Amino acid sequence: PEAQLDRFMFNIQIDYPTLDQEKQIVAATTCSYQPVLEKVVNAEKILEIQDLVRKVPASSHVIGYAVKLVRSSRPKEMEALPFVKEWTEWGAGPRASQYLILAAKARSIMDQRYVASVEDVQAVIPSILRHRMITNFKAQAEGITSLQIIERLLQEVRP
Repeated sequence: PEAQLDRFMFNIQIDYPTLDQEKQIVAATTCSYQPVLEKVVNAEKILEIQDLVRKVPASSHVIGYAVKLVRSSRPKEMEALPFVKEWTEWGAGPRASQYLILAAKARSIMDQRYVASVEDVQAVIPSILRHRMITNFKAQAEGITSLQIIERLLQEVRP
């Protein structure tokens, strides 16, 4: 259900593997070889990284942009653009704004930067909103996906 999907931060699209990848998968999973697993990070380190992400600054400008994007995804909001009203049954809630900022902060750390940017928000928005924006019958009939709506939001909602 849509209400449960909202609890997941990301929706990551994984397509079918290529022919060669699928052969490797089948070969690796249908033999008796048992890989030796090595711990690369412990629970303490995960909690430390989560705390570090929350310490990364995000300016009010970046937060405002993330909130503006999310509010623009809701068809009944004043901020909703005409195409959102036309093609969207349900938009993203406040949790999406929170996750956009947390993901932007994490991305900035992974890029060895110490502050979240508008570009970070733009980079993570498809995975954050894809499963939160529910298209209506009109959009489905026209072949419009939530990703296409998100792309258009990025084009039309300026930082």
